[in-house]
Amino acid sequence: MTEELALRAKKVVAVEIDEKLRDLHKETLDIENVKVIYGDFLELDLEKIVEEEFGDEGFKVVANLPYYVTTPIIEKLLLSKVNLISITVMVQKEVAKRLAAQPGNKDYGSLSVFINYYTDCKYKFQVPSSVFMPKPNVDSAVVNLKMKEREDLDTDFLFKIVRAAFTTRRKTLLNSFSNSGLPYSKDDIKRALELSGIDGGRRAETLSLEEFIILSVNFKSVG
Repeated sequence: MTEELALRAKKVVAVEIDEKLRDLHKETLDIENVKVIYGDFLELDLEKIVEEEFGDEGFKVVANLPYYVTTPIIEKLLLSKVNLISITVMVQKEVAKRLAAQPGNKDYGSLSVFINYYTDCKYKFQVPSSVFMPKPNVDSAVVNLKMKEREDLDTDFLFKIVRAAFTTRRKTLLNSFSNSGLPYSKDDIKRALELSGIDGGRRAETLSLEEFIILSVNFKSVG
C-alpha cells in the first residue's frame, strides 16, 4: 500500500512498529518521497513528527489498522493539534459500523458520538475475510473520516455526559443519568432534560450530537 500511496502523494510518512522489517524496507521502499518511522504509533510524538515532515501543510492518514488498537489510534489522531484533513482506514467491520453509526441505529454509541463530533464519517465498503492470507475470523471494512471545524466547547464535559447516557443503554435517559455517578440530583437531571427539550423517557441511542451538546450545556447550568 505504501508504494501505491507514493505514486499518488507528494510525500508519504509511514509508521511501522516492527523493527525487523527495517532491512526489507531498505530494498522495497527505497523511494524518494517515502520515509518510514519505526515505533509504536501510540508512543510517538505525533505533533512533532507532523511539524518536521509537513510543517503547516494539511495531510491525510491512510492505513490498515490493527484491530486491537483501532480506537486508541483514531482517538490520538483526532485529539492531536495537527492539520489533519481526513482519515481513511480499514478496520474490523463491526468497529466500522460503530464509527459511522447514526442515531437510532443499534451500533450507535458513545464512540459514534465522539467520531461524529470531530468528523464526517462514511462507511465506504466491506472487505471480506476471504481476500486475506491467512484468512482472519472477521470481515473488515473501509471508512473515511473527514475532519470538521471544531466548536469551542468543553469537550471533556460533553463526553462525560455522553458516556453517562450510554452506561445503561437499554434504560431511559432519566434512569441512566440517575445511576451514572454524575453529581446531580434527580431533580437537576429532570431540569437539564427539560431545558434541552428532551424527553427523559428516551434512550441515549436516539439522541443526535446536537442534542448531546445542548444537554451538556444545560447540565452545566443546573449544576
